[in-house]
Amino acid sequence: MAGKGAKATAAKSADKDKGKKAGGPVSRSSRAAPQEKSAPKKDVYQLFAEKVRDNKQLESRWAIMQETRVEYFRGKDFTTFIKNHPEVREILGPDKDLEVEDIVNTLLTKNLVIRCDRVMKTVRPGKKKLSSWPAHLEIHNEQVFTENDGFFAWMFLKRRTLWQTILSFVWPLFALAVCLFPVYPYQCKIVVLYSCAGALLFIVSILLLRAAIFGILWVLLGKRVWFFPNINAEETTFRELVRFWPEKDEGERPKWTSRLFYALVAVLVILLLRHHAPDEAARARYQKKVSNIIDDVLEWSPKLAISGMIEKHTGANMTEASNYTSTAGSSHAPPSAEGKATEANPDTDADGDTQADSDEIQDSGYADDTRTRSNEA
Repeated sequence: MAGKGAKATAAKSADKDKGKKAGGPVSRSSRAAPQEKSAPKKDVYQLFAEKVRDNKQLESRWAIMQETRVEYFRGKDFTTFIKNHPEVREILGPDKDLEVEDIVNTLLTKNLVIRCDRVMKTVRPGKKKLSSWPAHLEIHNEQVFTENDGFFAWMFLKRRTLWQTILSFVWPLFALAVCLFPVYPYQCKIVVLYSCAGALLFIVSILLLRAAIFGILWVLLGKRVWFFPNINAEETTFRELVRFWPEKDEGERPKWTSRLFYALVAVLVILLLRHHAPDEAARARYQKKVSNIIDDVLEWSPKLAISGMIEKHTGANMTEASNYTSTAGSSHAPPSAEGKATEANPDTDADGDTQADSDEIQDSGYADDTRTRSNEA
């Protein structure tokens, strides 16, 4: 046993000597350092997808897919973008020499993009071909890359810009400011009222002007021309809202009979509205009513509301006190002679005074006749 212990001690001392020769014992911090250095980095395909999505050279649009707004691009546009911008491939490292099809298929397997298909697969009446950028999409059954009529939507959240971060803090403040509108000073209420009315008038004017231009050009020339984007469409982006020049008309020219029919319908509707329009008196009443409502809203203030509540409460208390005093005084007052007579003759009504007057008149007339006869005798 002693020999075995001596051999174990000698082996430990030899190991220590080797450790010293190799540069000393290995500490825990030195063991943990390689593990920290070998922490997993961000996927190169994730970086590649973010880089490509942030690049404005790749044309993309917004659409609705399963009740969600998504940003998507076309396969042929992605192929053209990669050919024109080979520097983007450098992010992929060893996979930079892969074909475009292999790159997109890898993005599909990593759920960075998803292949979509148009919901409306048939040409609508009056159109020559399908829309190049459909507004409604659905998930395709085959998740592989294709350039021919292939649509691919980004599946990851885009990095927030500075303006988006600022707006995320501004919107709650804006909602609070709207709720506090009744307590604004009068001048601030005037500014807010006219600003909102001006914005509403501008939107309605744009919609009416857009519809009028479309109707006139459609009836006269048979062209479908929308000079302003449809601000009511949920897939419209801000970049499309500021677009003025119309897109190319992809539909066939309508028949002259249908154009004439809709022109007659429009004229009849205008004449009907003109015939049933309110007169000057009705318009004056409506204007006065609306003006009174606006004045009530603008002139309302917490001080006036509180003072009105106090005055109303004080007036109610004074009315109750006066009623109580009058009731108490009438109950303790002694009855008058007329009251006693009324109580003694309860059957006497309001016509008693009139009957007494008529009796007095008859008695005076009888007395005059008696005097006259005595004088003649």
